[in-house]
Amino acid sequence: MGTKPGFLRTIAVAACLLTLMPGIVVVGKAAYAQDPMFVRVDPVRSEPLSQMIPIIGRLVARQAGEVAARIGGPVSSFAVEVGDRVTRGDVIAALNSDVLVARRELAVSNLEIAKAQLGTNRAEMALAQQELDRVERLRKSAAFSQARYDDKLQAVTIAQRRVRQTEAQVSRAMAELRLSEIDLEYAKVVAPYDGVVTRRLTETGAYVQVGDPLVYMIADLNLEIEADVPFERLGGLEEGTLVSFTLDDDTRHEAVVRAVLPSENPLTRTRIVRLTPRFNGVRSRLANAQSVTVSVPAGARREVLTVHKDAIIRQQGGTIVYVVEGDSVALRQIAIGEGLGERVEVISGLEDGELVVTRGNERLWPGASVQIDEAS
Repeated sequence: MGTKPGFLRTIAVAACLLTLMPGIVVVGKAAYAQDPMFVRVDPVRSEPLSQMIPIIGRLVARQAGEVAARIGGPVSSFAVEVGDRVTRGDVIAALNSDVLVARRELAVSNLEIAKAQLGTNRAEMALAQQELDRVERLRKSAAFSQARYDDKLQAVTIAQRRVRQTEAQVSRAMAELRLSEIDLEYAKVVAPYDGVVTRRLTETGAYVQVGDPLVYMIADLNLEIEADVPFERLGGLEEGTLVSFTLDDDTRHEAVVRAVLPSENPLTRTRIVRLTPRFNGVRSRLANAQSVTVSVPAGARREVLTVHKDAIIRQQGGTIVYVVEGDSVALRQIAIGEGLGERVEVISGLEDGELVVTRGNERLWPGASVQIDEAS
């Protein structure tokens, strides 16, 4: 019986397909496995999750605001201009002090009068005490009079009360003198801290009341960082945590978390974090509200399994890798999490220390024979 032409064509096509299948070489009627393929591998490893994300923050002055008058009066002069740097205690402005000087002189006079009256009353009390003592010595004689003794005793009591009254008047006069001196001191408006004058809020000749602002100051050498951090990123920002930040001139510095404010913005789901910067002596022209970029942890520090991103193959059915098992590879379905630079978090499917193929995995199939490239 002859061979049918259709059957011969089927045999020829099958032979061609076997020749084209990876890993199989057909010679005549015999087929044998091809040499192992060289691949590069990388181990699955456990490492701390410390991914950092950039957050735009700003420099804020720890001290800034209006410097106000502490007494009322006309402004006689200003000692500073906008942009001047002042040190704590420097005079910023002076109020007219003519009335204050006169009040102080009046207080000094009242104090002197009170002291003189106190001296007189003390002398009268001493005299009354002497007369009482003289009558007391006559108690055992016929010349002693109980009525006279009672009068002298009452006179001593009155003299003592007058002394206590004038002592109170002296204390009051001293307090009034101190108040007049304080008002005279307050006539000079001084800088409450080191900083820069950014605005003048009144002018020479203007009359100011107690509490009226004269200038606006910013303590530009005492700055903090304020950043609005998403709620889900606060896990790695405990008080005392050290982070880095970048200024506009691309210089990097460190900062320590000082406080996480317990108030959340309901629109952005962020909370304000205050950080204390360490400029390490390198200071450019820093300004209040200047933008900085803070690198904050993506979450609380934790140990995770990671795999190199080149080992991952994405398919419609999910994510796979090829794991080296002896001289061959096995296909493994895995679940992945956050990216960590060149590596990716592994949620399930792999164990610590397993070798996965990172180079040549696009040509592999389950059970393929491999040889690890020494360059791995």
